[in-house]
Amino acid sequence: MKRLNNIFKKLNNSTTGGAIVIAAFSILSKILGLLRDRLLAAKFGAGDVLDAYFAAFRLPDLIFNTLILGALSAAFIPVFIELKSKHGQKNGYGNMIATLPVEQLDDEIGLSAGVTVKTDEIANGNDFNHWDLSSAVLNIVSLIMVVFGAGVCIFAPQLVALITPGFTGEKMTLTIKLTRIMLLSIVFFGVSNVFSGILQSLKKFTVFALAPVAYNLGIIVGIIFLVDIWGEVGLGLGVVLGAFLHLMIQWPSVRRAGFRWRFILTLKNKAVRQIGKLMLPRTVGLAGNQISQLITTVIASGLLSGSLAIYNLAFNLGSVPISIFAVSLAIATFPGLSESFTQKNHENFRTQLSSAIRRILCLMIPISLFMIALRAQIVRLVLGAGSFNWEDTILTADSLGFFTISIFSQGLIPLLARAFYALQNTKMPVIISLIAVAINIVGAVILAPIMGVMGLALAFSISSIVNLVLLAAMLRHKLGYLDEKKIFISILKIVVATLGGLTFIQLTKYAIASIVDMRTFWGVLIQFGGAGGIGAIVFVIISLIVGSEEVGEIKKYIIKKRLKNF
Repeated sequence: MKRLNNIFKKLNNSTTGGAIVIAAFSILSKILGLLRDRLLAAKFGAGDVLDAYFAAFRLPDLIFNTLILGALSAAFIPVFIELKSKHGQKNGYGNMIATLPVEQLDDEIGLSAGVTVKTDEIANGNDFNHWDLSSAVLNIVSLIMVVFGAGVCIFAPQLVALITPGFTGEKMTLTIKLTRIMLLSIVFFGVSNVFSGILQSLKKFTVFALAPVAYNLGIIVGIIFLVDIWGEVGLGLGVVLGAFLHLMIQWPSVRRAGFRWRFILTLKNKAVRQIGKLMLPRTVGLAGNQISQLITTVIASGLLSGSLAIYNLAFNLGSVPISIFAVSLAIATFPGLSESFTQKNHENFRTQLSSAIRRILCLMIPISLFMIALRAQIVRLVLGAGSFNWEDTILTADSLGFFTISIFSQGLIPLLARAFYALQNTKMPVIISLIAVAINIVGAVILAPIMGVMGLALAFSISSIVNLVLLAAMLRHKLGYLDEKKIFISILKIVVATLGGLTFIQLTKYAIASIVDMRTFWGVLIQFGGAGGIGAIVFVIISLIVGSEEVGEIKKYIIKKRLKNF
């Protein structure tokens, strides 16, 4: 156990190591997420219950994702890092917190039992440090979540009817019940998101990356156990349990880092106001994304029963590689980008950004094309059980194919957006995001009547590609250059290797189909594993032949580790 802890500590000290930690636990989280979706599909099928379940997320997500998620992290982390840096330079307080054992912290900084701290002096004076900032933000976030959650709970029947006009009877009633239950989760998520921001700022990625694992475990408990006890509302209770676990798993690490909660509720402090200022544009952008999702829900509610479930299940499958690789690397890169900007080291900023872009594309391009080739196998393996029938499988596979078209852009958007956040410019990503939202809405309105749920997936992909193009263009304008030549050469090599791997996937797929029983789970698994494995091997071989720097780095890392072990 001690050796394992040392490994995680070493990994946390670098961007690549942080990305590896996040990716490792993202894989575990996504495996649980796939298990979660399989349990949902097998138990309920793509029908009214799952439509109600996924629709019930819309209002809680509207509140939390708009006001807190993403916006808080994008604004909180740079200000936390800057305040920690300034405070440490000023009087060593930040450094003292980082080095003293937890049990000594209260005594050393004068916060032991019996010592009264005047919060007005903390909020407005020079002693306002990064931990005071954390308490203030946590308190404000909690208050906002409670107020908005209570309001939506009271008016849930009217609000749910607006976003699911195609739902009636028991389906509508269940959606309202689940919505009210899930609103409890946003309070836990609000606090947990502040903790996540602290851990990311301190480059403590391990526990932060474990939080989504705990969340999915809570939902799985709800599906397996709580549904049997309380019926379909047990799905909502599982979500609340998952949010609570998401919070509690991070609390010990945040406390060990030095955080002590205090009742500080101030909007006058410059640091708090700076976070609010940085959050506002991002909040507008996230509101646009949520409105887009609401409109997608409105349209899907009027399509065939199960369309909303199919849309969400396909989206979840398509997001697996993005969450594991692209988002992990973007999250791990963000603190380094923020530090480079704070230190005015613009060249290092560009170097880190270019490297992250090339690494993400090296993964996303082959994965996207490989997933398109194997989409039917993926859906059958993950979801094809119980009440999830063949028609559901075909619709989900086709929708997944349209989502997968834009995986490369979905993978780069989190990184490029965070590059703007590190520059403390949250306005430009918002403007671009709103343009993409408008395109998604128009596309959904036009394509859904023609293509059904697949039209919703295609509209999303088109808007994602536009979002990426505009982000890259504006970031280049801001930075002067993005090391385009190196990125272009890298893309060319990746595409060549990917096409080679894709060719062997298609050949192997049909060869295996002729010798196994494709009507069985094991037959599909052998086809998927064999074709996908050979395609991946061919991709790596061709990448090394053409001199792909990104794949070469992986090879060097593996060789170095093997030599070290021997």
